[in-house]
Amino acid sequence: MIERPPETQPLSAAAYFGQEVRALRESLGLSQDRFAEEMHYQQSQISKVESGAVFASEAFARALDVVAKTPGVYRRLRERLSKLGHPDWFAPYVDLEAKATVVRMFNPLLLPGLVQTRAYAEEVLRAGRPLDLEALVTARLGRQAILTRQESPARLWLVINEAVLRAQVGSAETMQEQLLRVRELAETPLHRVQVVPAGRLNTVVASPFGILSFKEGPDVAHVDGFPRGYVLAERSDVDRASDAYDLVRALALPPGDTAELIDQILKGYNT
Repeated sequence: MIERPPETQPLSAAAYFGQEVRALRESLGLSQDRFAEEMHYQQSQISKVESGAVFASEAFARALDVVAKTPGVYRRLRERLSKLGHPDWFAPYVDLEAKATVVRMFNPLLLPGLVQTRAYAEEVLRAGRPLDLEALVTARLGRQAILTRQESPARLWLVINEAVLRAQVGSAETMQEQLLRVRELAETPLHRVQVVPAGRLNTVVASPFGILSFKEGPDVAHVDGFPRGYVLAERSDVDRASDAYDLVRALALPPGDTAELIDQILKGYNT
């Protein structure tokens, strides 16, 4: 039985989960090598999780439940810990996002968390000098599961300024990986990615914002600001956000042009 996290719990979700994995292994009287065999993982992966160097994946947590014969206990613990990387004010939005069937987003400065690679996310979040970078990155990447879940994946419609694709975040390798990730999304039939070209001045809206749609219930809008963002549920506010999104989208190139534009930008990293 897993106890509730003590008041003096480790700084990172990865470290706390790693302690629980090690406690389980030792309670079973298994070495890391033997435990790895039971889990169908490499011993090095067990070591990294136990040390807190990496945060366990959902598949890893499910394998723990099989070995421990627990009904989803480790999976739920991992899910709970993964949310610790979100600020309190952002958690309500994350819960809404997880239920959304369509996510429309506009960002004029950076690629949003829903499409960031790990390396890109690390660079963006590191700039804020957080105390627990790993927990923040894990929480951000965990949100992306809504795009690939087996049952009713959310549809993403992303509009960004061309400058977002051209602004180098991190190393050249980081940008290449990130651009390929966006290109992959742009070529996925379920999703749409549009780019407002540099030659078209976007005076409609300057702040990142998004609109969530659900199978049941009205849409909500989210505005990303400093020091915190906020959710808008009033019909008039959501209607204004939808109108602004349509105007920004009208400025953008057709979705079919996105992959070609990304390919042109990628050439600059291949020279």
